[in-house]
Parts: sequence; structure tokens; C-alpha cells
Amino acid sequence: MNYIPIGILGGSGLYKMKELTDIEEIKIETPFGAPSDNYILGTLGKKRVAFMPRHGRGHRYLPSEINYRANIYGFKKLGVRQILSISAVGSLKLEHKPMDVILPDQFLDRTRLRLSTFFGDGIAAHIAFGDPVCAGLADFVRRGAENASVPVKSGGTYVCMEGPAFSTRAESNLYRSWGMDIIGMTNLQEAKLAREAEICYVTIAMVTDYDCWHEEVEAVNVEMLLEYLNRNNETAQKILKETVKILPEDRDCACQHALATAIITQPDAVSSVARERLDLLIGRYLPGRETVE
Repeated sequence: MNYIPIGILGGSGLYKMKELTDIEEIKIETPFGAPSDNYILGTLGKKRVAFMPRHGRGHRYLPSEINYRANIYGFKKLGVRQILSISAVGSLKLEHKPMDVILPDQFLDRTRLRLSTFFGDGIAAHIAFGDPVCAGLADFVRRGAENASVPVKSGGTYVCMEGPAFSTRAESNLYRSWGMDIIGMTNLQEAKLAREAEICYVTIAMVTDYDCWHEEVEAVNVEMLLEYLNRNNETAQKILKETVKILPEDRDCACQHALATAIITQPDAVSSVARERLDLLIGRYLPGRETVE
């Protein structure tokens, strides 16, 4: 199998693009269990891409049930170096209106039930995460959106909440008092694990509602969410098409060397079990072992 350089995370409708050709479906096994679904491979703008519906086709998994580690590991196994993540979010500021597209550059973690690292169980590593989004990849998305005539807003903080219930009004107003911009339920874990896997990552946030703080606007509900999801899907496809068209497949970036100074466990203290489990990620940094294919 040839390596797939670009990965796309999002809803199950994203890969139903008329421009996507040479489509195939592949099941990938990981040391962390099964991904949300099979990966959909295809050619978009003469480049091979891999799609993963994070909630599974038919939206079967709650945000806290998603196997984030398996999803990102599967991308790594495919050879993905850059991930474009499409995500529905609520707005925490009046200026971020439904149907707006935002490229956040920071995250605030309010989750509590999720695994957010590949490490532990015999090997410790601490990645730098001060800048959780790849700035270089975000720049290509901005340019792609401009080519697609889609306005985007750059910067801002994404609050990642546990869910599955939407915010209380008190929570929503608290996040507003902190100066947060948007709120969602999935992207923080993806960003952390992508960095540990040395994959560039960017969130393309599609605003669906004003959360529940805006007392003059109806509070978010599933019907409203689905309506805006469907409307945003066409916009997301336009951005993806133009971004993939201009995105270099072999672009080098500091994100792709994130583990070079992150692994703290001494090589001779790493067990054979831990080496085997994480060889795809750390093999090139541990002496005395060839990377397992």
C-alpha cells in the first residue's frame, strides 16, 4: 500500500465529494483497539487522502466514546503527515455567527473521561504543546479557503467540553468571561495525539449556534445542529478541495519532530512490550531496534 500523505477527520458526509475518485475502503488494526470506522481512501486534486468519520458512519459514538488514539494511530500507519479536522462548534462570542468558519490556535481542556496520550505503561514522554495547532498547515487552509471564496477567521480558543449534553447557561457564561471563542467536544484529544504522532494538525471549526448564553436566540438543540451541519458540509468540502490542491505532500515541519526532545525514559529502561506497542511512533528515536513494518 502506498503512503497517504493527507488525512481528513470529520462527519461521514465529507468523503461523498463528487471530485473524489479511486475510492477504496481499508480496515486498520492498532495496538489501541479499533478506530471509529474503516478509513476511506481516495484521490482529491491528484493527491491521495484518507478520511475518517470520527463518530463512525451513522454517528454511532458519543464524543467520550471515540477511540481517539486508534483514529490517530491509524492515520500514522497510513503514512499521514498532515490532518485537516472539520468540526462543528458553538459560538461564545457575538461576532462568531452561525455558518462562520474559524481556525482556532488554542485549546482549553474541560474533559475528564478521555485518554489523551499514547504514552504511559512503561515509557514516558512530554510533548511541547504551547502552540497546539500547526501554524503552517493553518496558513494553507486560509489560502485554500480564500481560493474557494470562503471567508475564515484566524485565531481564538476552542473549549473542549466533555458532553454529551450541551453547556448549562452558567458554564457558557463562565467560558465567555474567560474570553473563550468557540466550544466543541472532540478536537483537543485529536490535537494532542496528532502532536505525539508527529503529524501536523489543524481544526477547521464550523459555527452552528450561539451555545446557550445568547438569551435572544433559541438554545442549541439537535434539530438546529443538524440543519447547520448540512449547510456547513458544502462549505467544508469547498475548503478541503482547494486546500488539498495547494498543500505539499512532503512538507516538513517542527510538528513532525515533536518527539525528538520529548521522550524522557532512558532507552535501556523501555520494555520490549512498550517498544513493540509504540515502535511506529518512537522507533527512530530508540537505538538498537529497527522500526517494525
